[in-house]
Amino acid sequence: MPAEFITIFVTAPSKKEAKHIVSSLIKKRLVACANSLYGVDSTFVWKGKTEKAKEVLIVFKTKRNLFKKICSEVKQLHSYEVPEIISIPIIEGNKEYLKWIDESVC
Repeated sequence: MPAEFITIFVTAPSKKEAKHIVSSLIKKRLVACANSLYGVDSTFVWKGKTEKAKEVLIVFKTKRNLFKKICSEVKQLHSYEVPEIISIPIIEGNKEYLKWIDESVC
């Protein structure tokens, strides 16, 4: 059962944009939960240059079969040319929590 659940990481450039993305995915029942971590210091290579930015890291909990829909939705709402949208499988978890995720999404 746990292999069907995932955590998705998305970074956003501002609280406003992060809240908009979270609100849309929750409203459409694509994710059961979103945690927003503000003030994340990011360092990355973009177009051959090392860049730094303050970002918001959003951590979503959902089901694996919804990843493509979530990815599409985030791309439509996101201001980045190439937004971070990556998933990690949930290998183990509290059975009641995983059941709640299952019941909370479409």
